[in-house]
Amino acid sequence: MKKENIYQVFTRLFGNTQQAQIPWGTIEQNGVGKFSDFTDQALAQIRQLGITCIWYTGVPHHALVGDYRQYGIDNDHPSVVKGRAGSPYAVKDYYSVNPDLADDPAKRNQEFEALVKRTHKAGMKVIIDIVPNHVARVYKGLNNPPGVRDFGCDDDCSVEYHRDNNFYYIPGQEFALPDALSSNPPLGGEQHPDLAVPYQEFPAKWTGNGSRLAKPNHDDWYETVKINYGIRPDGSKDFDSLPEHYRERSAAEHYQFWQDKRVPNSWLKFRDIAQYWLQLGVDGFRFDMAEMVPVEFWSYLNSSIKHANPEAILIAEVYQPELYRDYIQLGKMNYLYDKVDLYDHLKAVIRGQGSTSDIGRIEYQRRDIEHHLLHFLENHDEQRIASPEFAGCAEKALPAMLVSACLSSSPTMIYFGQEVGEAACEMAGFGQPSRTSIFDYIGVPAHQRWVNHGHYDGGLLSEQEQQLRRFYKKLLNATLNSSALTGEYHDLYAANYANFAELQHKLYAFARSDKDEIVLIATNFSSELGKTVSLTIPETLISHWTLSSGHYTLTDRLSEQTVTLVVNEQQGSMTLDLPPLACRFLSLKR
Repeated sequence: MKKENIYQVFTRLFGNTQQAQIPWGTIEQNGVGKFSDFTDQALAQIRQLGITCIWYTGVPHHALVGDYRQYGIDNDHPSVVKGRAGSPYAVKDYYSVNPDLADDPAKRNQEFEALVKRTHKAGMKVIIDIVPNHVARVYKGLNNPPGVRDFGCDDDCSVEYHRDNNFYYIPGQEFALPDALSSNPPLGGEQHPDLAVPYQEFPAKWTGNGSRLAKPNHDDWYETVKINYGIRPDGSKDFDSLPEHYRERSAAEHYQFWQDKRVPNSWLKFRDIAQYWLQLGVDGFRFDMAEMVPVEFWSYLNSSIKHANPEAILIAEVYQPELYRDYIQLGKMNYLYDKVDLYDHLKAVIRGQGSTSDIGRIEYQRRDIEHHLLHFLENHDEQRIASPEFAGCAEKALPAMLVSACLSSSPTMIYFGQEVGEAACEMAGFGQPSRTSIFDYIGVPAHQRWVNHGHYDGGLLSEQEQQLRRFYKKLLNATLNSSALTGEYHDLYAANYANFAELQHKLYAFARSDKDEIVLIATNFSSELGKTVSLTIPETLISHWTLSSGHYTLTDRLSEQTVTLVVNEQQGSMTLDLPPLACRFLSLKR
């Protein structure tokens, strides 16, 4: 077991240095980043930040409003594309990459392969998205391996459901766009030539979020169609069930279980897709909306992936805590989003709407699966910390970042620009302020100051932004070099509740330890009040650590300052100064 730190980067935006910020701007007006922007220098700087894996978001070829017909790519109809640059979660060709990202679109896959090799050379692993629940309304593969057929090309579309159909159909009805598109038109109302002929689809297919309406609502995922995994319209399963005792079985045993089973055609298609990218050197996948796909499929797919690469990193977007153990134990995921409860609660504490007293409860309830819950404070779906809609100040989240990174042995993920306080205030077009748009061509201002016209040295950052990045760099590297963070968790909040006095809902402390190291984490979430605390270490913990009476010097790995732990007859105490937004990462080598 070891700590991993994941850097999610929206690939299209990373290297873009244009700053026009025109709402609904074209690729020429607002610019676009390329695979080639991830230079050796850029990758070295990301690695030095303390990153072990890069999740390149938006790599598979998805629907977009752009003309690549000279490369044999059909135009996508703007009315079923969100934004101008398109949603990375409406994939139209799983065997090709987004042509926007290539210097030469004719060689786009080769350019991505070169990026994978550069990333590996820099000492990091590569993760990309697979979106199993849905695809773009029009799917057309241009780079299919021999024998691979496109989604839907062999479907019987005269019936709503057939086990080996890739889509669900609404026989006899034509697809119609949501009414709201008339008041919120594609491309912000631009008279685009591809809008001259309406989008046509007959028969209509179920929409990606499961809507069975031929005319979905605007809030439905109308630009996508749902994949059929052998779940009948009544919700029953048209495939073999996975025995309950397989929770305790290995991925290899799961792989053997499926070898003599007949599975739906969509299962085979996604197995082939995953194997294709593994062969290109990709080290793992982030699976979008995994909970909308049956867990048996994940057993099938992930055991197949692990059979090819036992070290593959498999991350699932799951938001229902009652399903966490199913997707880990039966679905063989390495990691799940820890949004519910940890992210949501830390966000509430940052905003002054929650109490640190609940952090220990959350840790306790997930302790048996703690290594499998990916921690984060930002990703492409969430508001930027520095946005007015979240905290309005990146520094207010530093105590939460320390807790998030050290609470368990699980990976920590940051989103590009988080480390320099990106606020996402721009009005991009389809995307709205507070979240960096994944739908539009746009710049990312604070991140662009770090990019510094391709030097990747932070030369344009303010002193405050540089200081913020130094904090992230120290913290992330400290987590990689602290063996105690993969050891045991020890609560210190309960024993110090009285010591925290009027700041019980703002202060938090815990310890982690193994045979080589003891780490004490202490934080103050208040941005206004500070406190000097006499931190008590319970007798049971001093005994567990086999510390005899005496004085022990702990070093703060964020500030290099030292603190003295006094042990007297198996009772431990230390005096800690916790000013507003204090972050203490105290280490004692054993």
